[in-house]
Amino acid sequence: MVAVGTWNLENLYRPGGQFGPKTQAAYEAKLATLAATITRLAPDVLAVQEVGQPEALADLVAVLDGPWTVVLSDHPDARGIRVGFLTTLDPVSTAEVVDFPAGLRPIQDGDGAADSSAAMGRGGMHLRVGVDGTDWDLLTVHLKSKLLTFPGGRFAPDNEDQRARFGAYALYRRAAEAATVRVWADTVLDGHGQDRPLIVLGDLNDTPQAATTHCCTGHLGRSSTPAGSTTPIGAMPGGCGHWLRGSPPSTGSPGSSRANRS
Repeated sequence: MVAVGTWNLENLYRPGGQFGPKTQAAYEAKLATLAATITRLAPDVLAVQEVGQPEALADLVAVLDGPWTVVLSDHPDARGIRVGFLTTLDPVSTAEVVDFPAGLRPIQDGDGAADSSAAMGRGGMHLRVGVDGTDWDLLTVHLKSKLLTFPGGRFAPDNEDQRARFGAYALYRRAAEAATVRVWADTVLDGHGQDRPLIVLGDLNDTPQAATTHCCTGHLGRSSTPAGSTTPIGAMPGGCGHWLRGSPPSTGSPGSSRANRS
């Protein structure tokens, strides 16, 4: 059996900064709680999101049992939070997933003439591991949240027109990032989705039924093509391109799933 899990660690920073715990005691309590849950779930690979400081993740690994390899994205957001993996399986390879795919134009993400982007706000991280002679591809992502921020870092708009515009900008970004994930998956599987194990996991910041989620999985209720396949099929109950059962794409809580190694 091999176990794969995912967990949004919620602002994993060392104490004393703007976003982390206020005291060393609170920080140590958080690390202890995280470590206890990870130990109980016993994943072979754990995707993590909201790693604010690499040093904080190293502190977490230090209180875990056993050897772990840390794989972290070098493309954090403006607050410094990023995605990554903790793995007990030796990495075969790793890669950053950052730029929008060919054909997807830059999206507007502000009112200014130069406010546009053609890259993930928080880069995705690709990990390939070997499981009994077979390569498994895993991608962890943290897509744009529904929390709106306004010029100057404000969380309140000047007026309702501004709120509407910035709500659209946030949706543009989340949808573009979701499409980037889907195109990446299709590229990696290269038409062999029935034969090549691939798991996309993390925090999609939306519900399984949301349009942005369907950018990744295929539209429910219509004929669509599973990731990595060349043959369209009818819509499947959970969308095409399966997520791990028991781990909804939008969850920020720890989730895991076990699968046979063979």
